[in-house]
Amino acid sequence: MEEFHKGDVVGRKSYGVDIYFKIIDFFEYSNGKKFARLKGVYTRLCASAPMEDLVRIDPGAQMSRLRDVTLKSNEQMGRIFARRQRERELFWGRAVHSDKEPPKKESKVEGFDIPGTVLHIDGDGDYLDLCMTTYKQLSIPADGYNIPEEKQPEVVEDLLKKHAPDMLVITGHDGFIKGRENFKDIDNYYSSKYFMEAVKVARNYEKSRDDLVIFAGACQSHYESLLKAGANFASSPQRVMIHAYDPVFVMEKIAYTSIYDPISIKDIIAGTITGFDGIGGMESRGKFRLGIPVSPY
Repeated sequence: MEEFHKGDVVGRKSYGVDIYFKIIDFFEYSNGKKFARLKGVYTRLCASAPMEDLVRIDPGAQMSRLRDVTLKSNEQMGRIFARRQRERELFWGRAVHSDKEPPKKESKVEGFDIPGTVLHIDGDGDYLDLCMTTYKQLSIPADGYNIPEEKQPEVVEDLLKKHAPDMLVITGHDGFIKGRENFKDIDNYYSSKYFMEAVKVARNYEKSRDDLVIFAGACQSHYESLLKAGANFASSPQRVMIHAYDPVFVMEKIAYTSIYDPISIKDIIAGTITGFDGIGGMESRGKFRLGIPVSPY
């Protein structure tokens, strides 16, 4: 049998090597059968697999998958920037010109953007780094913390008090435990109960879903419980995998939609890579404000 080590990138033969995982630990059952604990490289999934089911992913295949993931992300970001430009023109007209007077071409007033702010609590440090980089690329003010899923309910209130964000992301790794059958039982998921408790604490701190917009969940998370606990958006309605960047793309739409405007669920989910199978929620108001004029000082 091929020898594996912590940190190796592997796939599962029984699933056609559809998802790339990193080995984070090993364990052994009483019958002597050895297993590996796995976390998704590009999907927010935790899983376990017997050692004989694993296959090592060579560097070339890893680079190819990275190119595919990066291409999807870049395509989505291109659509985001194009959408922002169209929307900003509408915001600009609403803020600067009266309905009774047509805009004067010679008038030149410069404005500045005030997007919503994000507090992102992530159970995975690698994913958090990717998300924080993406927030920066998208010009979204964000503070991030790598907190294990089981510790998130303990820290969320203090972090909300410290940062007073407009939006909160609670995520990490999750998954439906292999061998279980009842998808309605939250105890059959790795991390859903921790996400749910963290959402409850956050929503008790700020009860208005307009004042604090919450996204919670990861791959295959118990969607219904997260919404019931107080999240505006959650994963995963169909218990499917979600893309690592999906929480960021949901928050981007909120951060750059005017405070005047509610956002339809269709528009928000259309901005994700996974779509309605992986992400759902409810109508929420935007957090974007346009400021004018820019001071010369």
